[in-house]
Amino acid sequence: MNKIAITLASAASLAIAACSQDPATDTVTDDTAMADQMANDTAAEGTIVDVATANPDFSTLVSAIQSAQLGNTLSGTGPYTVFAPTNAAFEKVPQATRDELMSPAGREDLSNILTYHVVEGETNAAALQQAIEGAGDAGYTITTVNGATLTAMMDGGNVVLRDAAGNTATVTQTDVDASNGVIHAIDTVLMPE
Repeated sequence: MNKIAITLASAASLAIAACSQDPATDTVTDDTAMADQMANDTAAEGTIVDVATANPDFSTLVSAIQSAQLGNTLSGTGPYTVFAPTNAAFEKVPQATRDELMSPAGREDLSNILTYHVVEGETNAAALQQAIEGAGDAGYTITTVNGATLTAMMDGGNVVLRDAAGNTATVTQTDVDASNGVIHAIDTVLMPE
């Protein structure tokens, strides 16, 4: 009888020990990873506007898109490549200028500036870097949706864009996928003139 009691006690101890091996932690980690992956999949299924709206670093850009009434365009079929200024990029623009651009009177200028950040077709970071390398020292010329051009260059390991005024913006994040294109975050608002 003692052998059966010891065997049962040992089996119970092993069962309890097995249950306390932190599988719950692994499950939480797996659930978290799954939730992150689902969020990434959902983001890739949304349009450029949806993806930008879901990212708090692009809230000023989203407000600008709404003010310029470009939401339907950037939610269209595309594909587009968007060089998206972050909130920090917009903060470099003087507040009075931002206020003017976001007003109804500034809508046309704002639309011109925003479409200067959009290129028809989808160009991922690797393809852009390859085009820059193939263009040589002069840089790779990109024609934007508003008809003006940007020049893309490499600076060390970073892609840098030069606007018509000679200002530069560095690409800080690449290949943010959307259902109708791709977003590359930049650290400065580019100006067409």
